Amino acid sequence: MRRATAIVAVALLFGGAPTAAAAPASRTVTFHGYQVDVPARWRVVDLTENPRACVRFDVETVYLGHPGDGDCPTRLVGRTAGLVVEPLDDLAPEQVPAGVATAEPGSARPPKEAASHDGALRIAVEDAGVLVTAAHNETTEPLVRKVLDGARLAPGGQPATLPAAPPVAEAAIVTPGTFEGKGFDACTAPSQSTMNAWAASPYRAIGIYISGDLRACSQPNLTTSWVNTQSANGWRFILTDVGRQAPCTDYRLRMSTDPATARQQGSTAADAAVAAATALGFGSGSAVYSDIENYSSTASCKASVLSYVSGWTDRLHAKGWLSGVYSSASSGIKDLSSAYSSTTYTRPDHIFFAWWNNVADTDTGSYVPESQWSGHQRIHQYSGEVDETWGGVRINIDRDYLDTRTGNPVPCDSVSLDFTAYPTVQSGSTGNAVKAAQCLLANAGQLPAATNPSGTFDAATVTAAKAFQSSRGLTSDGIVGAHTWTALLSVGDKPNLAQGSSGSAVRRLQRALTAALGSTVGIDGSFGPNTETAVRNYQSSRGLGVDGEVGPATWGALQSGK
Repeated sequence: MRRATAIVAVALLFGGAPTAAAAPASRTVTFHGYQVDVPARWRVVDLTENPRACVRFDVETVYLGHPGDGDCPTRLVGRTAGLVVEPLDDLAPEQVPAGVATAEPGSARPPKEAASHDGALRIAVEDAGVLVTAAHNETTEPLVRKVLDGARLAPGGQPATLPAAPPVAEAAIVTPGTFEGKGFDACTAPSQSTMNAWAASPYRAIGIYISGDLRACSQPNLTTSWVNTQSANGWRFILTDVGRQAPCTDYRLRMSTDPATARQQGSTAADAAVAAATALGFGSGSAVYSDIENYSSTASCKASVLSYVSGWTDRLHAKGWLSGVYSSASSGIKDLSSAYSSTTYTRPDHIFFAWWNNVADTDTGSYVPESQWSGHQRIHQYSGEVDETWGGVRINIDRDYLDTRTGNPVPCDSVSLDFTAYPTVQSGSTGNAVKAAQCLLANAGQLPAATNPSGTFDAATVTAAKAFQSSRGLTSDGIVGAHTWTALLSVGDKPNLAQGSSGSAVRRLQRALTAALGSTVGIDGSFGPNTETAVRNYQSSRGLGVDGEVGPATWGALQSGK
C-alpha cells in the first residue's frame, strides 16, 4: 500500500480569496492516485500507521487505508462529515458495501446519478484503485458532494476493479428471535477474526447499528456476507437505528415538537431502518430498536418522543416487523411505561433499557412495572463502556441481557382498549377508538385475527359490526354505540368476580361497565369498592339481582349488550 500524502493549500472551493493573514481554506489530500480538497479543519488519519484508530464520523476526518477493529467508545452518537479512502486491490468481495457507484473511466468524480445510501456516498474510483466512503448528515451532504465533485486522479494509483459482492442468501434472518442470554454491542461491527475470537465469550448476541443519521462509527464489516457468517455461527442480532433524538436534548437531529410531525418522522425512520435491515439479509418478524438517548423529560418533550415511537411502531407493524425502543430506563423507557395503556400512542413490542446496575437480568426495578412487556419482550443493557478481552482480542462494549421471543407482530397487541368513555363510531369514523373496535371485532371472530387495525371505519368494519350485532341480538346497523361496545368489551369467559379479585377478567369487566353505564370506571384490573359500586349500579339498572358480585347472569347481560 502506498503511503498517503497530505499537503495544505489555499483553495477557493470553500470560500473567497484568502487574505495574507487568513488561515488556509482547504487542504489537499492525495492517496493511492486519488486527490481531493477538503476543509483545512478536517483531520487526516493514516490507518496504516494507526490501525487501531476509531473511524468515527462525529469528528470531521479523512481516513486513509482500511478501517480495522478500532478503539471506539460504545457511546458515540452523532454524525457530521468525513471520508474513508481505501484500496480496492485487497478488498474482499464480502466487504463490498451496498450502494456503490463507479466513477467514469478517466475520472475520480462520482457519476451524476450517485445516490446516498444510509448517510454515505460510496464511490469506486477504479482508475486510482480506491473505494471512497463519504459520510454526511442532512446538513453536510451538499459540502460532501462538493468535495467529491472536485476529486481528481493523480500519479501513483494502481487501477483495480471493484469486486463483485457475493450473492445474498435467499432465506431472510429473523432476529433476535427466541433467545435468553447475554449479548453485547459495540460502536462498529467487529471484524471476522474478532468475532471468531469472541466465540470463547459468554455472549451469543451482538448489537449492530444498521441505520440512522446519528450513527457515529464507520461500519466497514457490516455486510450481508458478514451477517450470514455470524448467523451461521449461532449469533443473534440486536438491530439498532440511531436517528432523531428527543427535542429537549442538544443533538443536531431532533424530533419535532409538533406531535403530528414527530409521528411522521418516526414512520420515515422505520422505512429507512427496514430498507437497511432487508439489505443486510434480515426479514419480517425481526425487531428493530430505535435508539433514543437519555433526556430530561418534560411534558412536551415526552409527547414528541411518544409520538415519534408511535409512528415508528405503526410503520414497522405495517411492514410486518417488530418495534423496539432503546433508551435509558429513567427517561425514555419510563415515559413509555407511563403511556403503556394509552389510547393516544402506540406501544412498541420490545423495550431495550439502559440501567447499568451490573445485574444480568431483565428486571426493570422501579422504572417499569413487572406486568409490562412481560412476554419475553425485554433487553437489559446492564453495564456500559467496558473493555473486555476474549481470545486475546479486546473490544470496548456495552453488556446486554436478552429475553426475547420469535413472532410476527400481533397487530392488536399494541392497541389499547382502555378508554374513559367509549364514543360512537361508524362508517367514516377514524382514530384509536376505531382501532379498538376493529381489534375487538377480530377477537370476536368477525375480522381476520391478523387484521392490522387501520383506524378507519371502512366497509369491512361495517360488515363485521353488523355480523357481530346480529349474533348478539342487537340492532344490525353497523354502528358501534354503547350496546355494541358493551357486548364487544365483555367477550370472553365468565368467571365469578367479587371484591378482591384481580386480573385481565376484571379489566374486561371494568371496560364493559364503562361503556354500559356511560360513566368512567377505573380500569386497573383490581376489583375494589369503586368497581363493586359500578356493578351494583349496573345490576340495578338492568333488573338483575343486586349483590355487587359478577356471576353468569351479570356476564350474560353484559355480553348481550344490555
